[in-house]
Amino acid sequence: MLLGPDGRPTTAGTGTLPPPEDLLRGYASIVAARRYNEQASALVRQGRLAVYPSSFGQEACQVAAAQVLADGDWLFPTYRDTAAVAARGVDPVEALVLLKGDWHSGYDPYERHVAPLATPLATQLPHAVGVAHAARLRGEPTVVLALCGDGATSEGDFHEALNFAAVFSSPVVFLVQNNRYAISVPLSRQTAAPSLAHKGVGYGVPGEQVDGNDLAALLTVLGGAVARARAGEGPQLVEAHTYRMQAHTNADDATRYRSDEEVAAWVGRDPLTRLEAYLRAEGVLDDERAAAVAAEAEELARHTREGINRDVEPDPEDLFRHVYSRPTPQLEEQRALVRDELARDEAASGANVTTDTRQEALR
Repeated sequence: MLLGPDGRPTTAGTGTLPPPEDLLRGYASIVAARRYNEQASALVRQGRLAVYPSSFGQEACQVAAAQVLADGDWLFPTYRDTAAVAARGVDPVEALVLLKGDWHSGYDPYERHVAPLATPLATQLPHAVGVAHAARLRGEPTVVLALCGDGATSEGDFHEALNFAAVFSSPVVFLVQNNRYAISVPLSRQTAAPSLAHKGVGYGVPGEQVDGNDLAALLTVLGGAVARARAGEGPQLVEAHTYRMQAHTNADDATRYRSDEEVAAWVGRDPLTRLEAYLRAEGVLDDERAAAVAAEAEELARHTREGINRDVEPDPEDLFRHVYSRPTPQLEEQRALVRDELARDEAASGANVTTDTRQEALR
């Protein structure tokens, strides 16, 4: 911890505070992420999104993950990491269309080096290690940062990914956002380990813990982990202690498994108010700058709202465009059949319109 819940610097951490410009950039991203969460949740209530897993309260983890990476690095997110995906530069509308039920996860992973959002727990982690291992074999300076939650550490994919990454010294950073619940299952029912960071020890992966609601500490710890991975020191595991202030998704009733008092205690550790208090005390942030940041976040919300509310006309050709880089003969045959059927339907529709027009003229 570098900043206490009240925003005051603390001696509990061993790192140095990041430069003010980095914290101000992070503040703007957290404000945008908070507004993004609010807007996406509203879109669910309006029936424009099927579901939304909010990261309200975890925004500092999301923002820091995107901020510590270089342009050529890769981010592997989970379904709850839409704010990190948007902070990485992906169009916030495209980061949500998977949750709308649209095609192809909505964005090109190669454009911003952001893998598709992964809904099954931990399945993206071996993929992340594979990308990191391939980059190492090619001699590229690429680092991969893979996000997951505490529940994912109970999955086999998590352990397989750590083991492979350690054996082959893959440049990958595993960021575990420990928000204390795997949906409704508390951490105490998931593991008997002293911490989730300890889980790396058995695989030879160094583990580190950090206050996940302290952006300054996150930038320092994650930045160090990325630097070590890039320098050839192999995989790193970081456990960020944070809290999901809202329900697991809009379909969840969090009051069934946690108390209002517990949530209130974490509200006092809000990553946004903590950082804002520090920046104001340091004279880096004033009312004018805060208003400008809020306006930028509101513009992002407007763009998101209008983009999701825009109906998209499905193109049947999309069934075939993205299956293989080189379509197989069977796929081309299926494409031709669909084209022929659509052409016949269009011709029949046109003929019906002509007949109706003639009949109307004869009346």
